[in-house]
Amino acid sequence: MVTFLSGGTGTPKLLDGLEAAFSPSETTVVANTGDDIELGGLFVSPDVDTVLFQGGNVLDRETWWGIADDSHETNAELMAIADAAELPTGPQYLAAARQTAGRELANWRRFSGVAEFMTIGDRDRAVHITRTSLIDQGRSLSEATRKLGEAFDLEIDLLPMSDDPVASIVHTPDGPMHFQEYWVAERGEPTVEDVEFRGAETAEPAPGVLEALSEPVVLGPSNPITSIGPMLAVPGIADALVETTVVAVSPFLGDEAFSGPAAELMDAVGYEPGTAGLPEAYPFADAFVLDADDGTSLEAPTVRTDIRTDDPADAERVIGAVEDALERVR
Repeated sequence: MVTFLSGGTGTPKLLDGLEAAFSPSETTVVANTGDDIELGGLFVSPDVDTVLFQGGNVLDRETWWGIADDSHETNAELMAIADAAELPTGPQYLAAARQTAGRELANWRRFSGVAEFMTIGDRDRAVHITRTSLIDQGRSLSEATRKLGEAFDLEIDLLPMSDDPVASIVHTPDGPMHFQEYWVAERGEPTVEDVEFRGAETAEPAPGVLEALSEPVVLGPSNPITSIGPMLAVPGIADALVETTVVAVSPFLGDEAFSGPAAELMDAVGYEPGTAGLPEAYPFADAFVLDADDGTSLEAPTVRTDIRTDDPADAERVIGAVEDALERVR
């Protein structure tokens, strides 16, 4: 049995090699939900969906989000209507009074669907409609995720980190913005002053999460701050990781991230950006998997390999290194 903590694209890419060392039927993936948003009334859970679509063999592997070969007619029509009606475009964060009105799960992360700022495909949208409708029927995010997993014939167990609202808010000189606005609309360009996981202090781990964390845990090469950080901010999760065996795969080569704004975000919250800051970000980690060309020396046991995961063969190699690291510290 093994559990992966997953956010963004780093861990899903690693999961492409899962079967080289682990049985999918004995694998649990706990997905970050700090990136979730409500867009035009639909509840969108990007990090859950990447794993969902990957396990269902429909993931767009060019972008590592959405469904391959999806159409975008609804999105195109939304843009055309906004243009014809001279409506504003770009992220339109709903007014403060609206941020806690409606589904509690969507608190602090509500955006207008006018001129939809995230491009959502038509088949992808069907998933969000189903999820939102299940939640409106009274089901939890965990229950909705389980039903969607059945629809996509997942072999792994996929759990959201929490059924409670947690919003990753990036603080910039221009004010706070949800992570999706910062990364998708602003392309990660604003200077980051701090990162807040709003709601985390009162959130609880979703059913099954703490049980899954009693098994050996792998932190994939995801962003330590906005992919793994929201999970660690939920009471009980970091404590559970202290009590179990944890291997972390670096998302860095030295002080350079393989993708995304990981280094900038590490610096913003006071960690040394790059591999050297990982023990501070993950003080519970028993071992690390680093790139063979990474000259950083860590006190914890370290396994080195080429940790780029551009294709399934790469992922199998890194999974092999993860298995080696787990064997060293179990």
